Amino acid sequence: MNPHILIIGAGFAGVWSALSAARLLDQAQRGDVTVSVLAPQPELRIRPRFYESDVHGMKAPLGALFEAVGVTFIQGHADTIDVDGRSVGYTDNHGQRQRIGYDRLVLAAGSQVARPAVPGLAEHAFDVDQMESAMRLERHLVDLAALPASPARNTVVVCGGGFTGIETATELPARLRAILGNDAAPRVIVVDRGASIGAALGAGITPAIVAACEQAGVEWLAGTSVMGIDAGGVTLDNGDYIASKTVIWTVGVKASPLTAQVPGERDALGRLRVDEHLKVIGQAHIYATGDVAWAAVDERGNHALMTCQHAIPMGRHSGNNVAADLLGVAPVVYRQPKYVTCLDLGDWGAAFSEGWERELKLQGQEGKALKRQINSVWIYPPAADRAQALAAADPLIPIV
Repeated sequence: MNPHILIIGAGFAGVWSALSAARLLDQAQRGDVTVSVLAPQPELRIRPRFYESDVHGMKAPLGALFEAVGVTFIQGHADTIDVDGRSVGYTDNHGQRQRIGYDRLVLAAGSQVARPAVPGLAEHAFDVDQMESAMRLERHLVDLAALPASPARNTVVVCGGGFTGIETATELPARLRAILGNDAAPRVIVVDRGASIGAALGAGITPAIVAACEQAGVEWLAGTSVMGIDAGGVTLDNGDYIASKTVIWTVGVKASPLTAQVPGERDALGRLRVDEHLKVIGQAHIYATGDVAWAAVDERGNHALMTCQHAIPMGRHSGNNVAADLLGVAPVVYRQPKYVTCLDLGDWGAAFSEGWERELKLQGQEGKALKRQINSVWIYPPAADRAQALAAADPLIPIV
């Protein structure tokens, strides 16, 4: 039976793992090794854009791309990992239980929004974490137009003032005006535990966040937490109640629960600790990449974040290294010392920063042009051309 590399997940890290593994096998002329991707659908969902409208179109089909590079796609939901038996259990697209073996495994199962035990959160809050939940929010926003005008109808509460919360909140006023009309006077409120506006993103880009929120009319309740959510709104930790038909939860993420089935050290987000080659420490045959990997990006103590900025290069490295491991050739070290952010800020524009201290480099419409380029071109997979796709998967491509 052919040696088998199995990759769980078709997000950014999973897709680039598959392409990079295929690249090294192609260079070694090893057509006897099978590379498979196990995921719910043969498409890369562009998750960083789920705060926008028209979410249903934010995906890239993978069938032709995988066929071009010789990667097998298996449609299903993975739910069990047998580390000792080197196999993965999953439910296929017909609802049938299946099991598949592997010689090497790449866990690229991604992350999900953290849902703490806040009363009413599960029943009444929306999120932009997955395509289905973002589409549910979009349908809800459209349906608001059929309700009588009221403060609750016109008010959206965004819980969390981190990256996702800010991008969601600053996009909402224009989305709401398009749905409710220019006379509706929509109100968007960010509730955040941080001591000040944009505290989670540092002082460098805070002025841009403040300016964008002032222009859009986005309000902040800093140093505040949501204690409960019901059908009519939210209760805050100071006892205040905000009437709202739309509460969006963006507070934190955690690694896929599949990580719990792999013995190893984890961080507070549930990510598996990996070595410099992205192999899970203590495991001989399992690699972790993207949002499930607790990986050092430099020698200064910084670690990869749960973003496509890190997931794409990590995928290039993990795919190369899992194939290298199987072939018995030298792996490459994952390091990504350059860190940038590009924060969308609605009609005001965007803020682009460099370094872990987030030094502001571009803002306003100049920053927005870069953000559009990132969101619409840079993070999408390559065309279904074998030579082009394999070349793009080189882990030694400079990271800029």
